Amino acid sequence: MAVYFDNSATTPLCSEALDAIVNNAAIFGNPSSLHSLGIEAEHLFSDSKREILSCLSPCDGCDMRNLIITASGTEANNLAVCGTVLSKPRYKNMKILTDDSEHPSVLEAMRRLESLGFNVVKIHTVGGELDFDAIEKEAENVCFASFMLVNNETGAVYDVRRAFDTVRAKSPDAVCHCDAVQGFLKIPFSQKSLGADLISISAHKIEGPKGIGALYVSNRVIKMKSQSPVIYGGGQESGLRSGTENTLFCAAFAAACKKNSAADTGKIKELREYLECEISKIGGVEIHKPKNHAPHILNIAVPGVKSEVLLRYFSAEGIYISSGSACSSHKNTESYVLLAFGIERQRADSSLRISLGYENTKEDADRFLSVLRAATARFIADPSKKR
Repeated sequence: MAVYFDNSATTPLCSEALDAIVNNAAIFGNPSSLHSLGIEAEHLFSDSKREILSCLSPCDGCDMRNLIITASGTEANNLAVCGTVLSKPRYKNMKILTDDSEHPSVLEAMRRLESLGFNVVKIHTVGGELDFDAIEKEAENVCFASFMLVNNETGAVYDVRRAFDTVRAKSPDAVCHCDAVQGFLKIPFSQKSLGADLISISAHKIEGPKGIGALYVSNRVIKMKSQSPVIYGGGQESGLRSGTENTLFCAAFAAACKKNSAADTGKIKELREYLECEISKIGGVEIHKPKNHAPHILNIAVPGVKSEVLLRYFSAEGIYISSGSACSSHKNTESYVLLAFGIERQRADSSLRISLGYENTKEDADRFLSVLRAATARFIADPSKKR
């Protein structure tokens, strides 16, 4: 029996999203065209955006301008980070805040800004918690702050509302961005509860298709004109994201949102708690548990056994998990996220990430536990097989 426990990397396409693609395939017009075929496509695109936007529970007065459709969560993050910071020359003399555990699409964008002379300050996240004393210390003269909602490797839930409130207390005009890709429709939140001006989300983390994401842009940012494009062309999406709109995938994104906005995440939480309880009984296995954690991500380690060895073993048994972010899986280095968490290098090099989805069952968990017990018995008992 195959078990897929890598839902933080990507999720299977739900039937509702697939139906949206198939049933709307005949709507092929360009949404920017003024003839009837274009208008039909534009209506589908706008209705889909409205459905996606509603899942963020935005403030009153929001409309289609407040949601920019992108090709991925990575593009949404780049648009948020670079599109904001490069929008005003005066930002060059101000600070940018983020943390040391962000997704590569945020940290690499920050690295690019540093190469252009911008002052980026990284806040530590020991134990999966933001250092609020450091945020308080650095909060003056900030133009932009970016903190993720759920860490994609540890499952840590960061108190982004407190972070943004702390920044705005000393820098009221700061633009605040939240990468909510891993938290969207997994933990309850709204645009107001996050206190974010910009929110990144992605379809393929919630059973939608790969190749489409979105960036929420608040009315405050629109009024401040604190956004500029990172892709240039025909001026679609209010001039912030040029390129012919991906109408079909937007419809599929909306379908996945509609299905999973009503999903019972309590079942995922119960499954995670069951796994954690049973894993704690297995000798030689450690659990890396943040104080505040998402319901769908569990990070463990078998110290002394490299994660790549375990991944191959699990894969051969039809169990699909990962050792961390799929976006960094080909880099032969320890996870910077786990090191920032406070895990020593050897244990970071032995870590495994279990990430649950809406369709996973207790039978899946029991199958995984059976293979984990066999793996620990084999590799811990025989040191020659650890390499």
